[in-house]
Amino acid sequence: MEQVMLYARFERFWHWSQTVLITIMLVTGFEIHGVYALLGFERAAAVHSFTAWLLIGLWVFAWFWHLTTGEWKQYRPSAPDRIVAMVRYYGFEIFQGKAHPFHREFSCKLNPLQCMAYLALHIAISPIIWISGLLYLFYKSWSVLEGLSWLSLGTIALVHTAAAYLMLAFVIVHLYLALTMDERPFSSLRAMVTGYEGEAKKQTGSAE
Repeated sequence: MEQVMLYARFERFWHWSQTVLITIMLVTGFEIHGVYALLGFERAAAVHSFTAWLLIGLWVFAWFWHLTTGEWKQYRPSAPDRIVAMVRYYGFEIFQGKAHPFHREFSCKLNPLQCMAYLALHIAISPIIWISGLLYLFYKSWSVLEGLSWLSLGTIALVHTAAAYLMLAFVIVHLYLALTMDERPFSSLRAMVTGYEGEAKKQTGSAE
């Protein structure tokens, strides 16, 4: 089986770096809210804030890379019938041993449900986390900003926590889709490590 490059170096770096940073933020964030005691409140808060800046910087570079390479097209919504086919597959066909209705290509790496999940991440969950997190971090400066008098610190904390739960849900769904995407176990994870996928159809051009 021919092995072709499916994921560029930066794409793999961005994926795993984001995974580590988001995991750290989830762990420290829930400790800040008193779910458990691991690092202590002050240390957890410091690590959480530092990691947040690293993640924002990584996202900015990732946006630039996606825009300049054209990889943003990977997240374009699919036709409704393809989405229905994926829902039907994950709903019951997967348990009947039927073939996966989606096959990755260089120009189409994400199945329709993955596209929807990533769109939700990029246009909803991430912006909510950024805005609420920055407002929470700089709440002492609110007095110099017009139009924020109606906001309370408790409201911002509630919105930020809700977005964190949405991020956790995204991670769980993402892992499920990645692990059940192919007939070969963990092939998607291996492809994200090595960059090569045996079943992908090579297209002209590269994001490398």
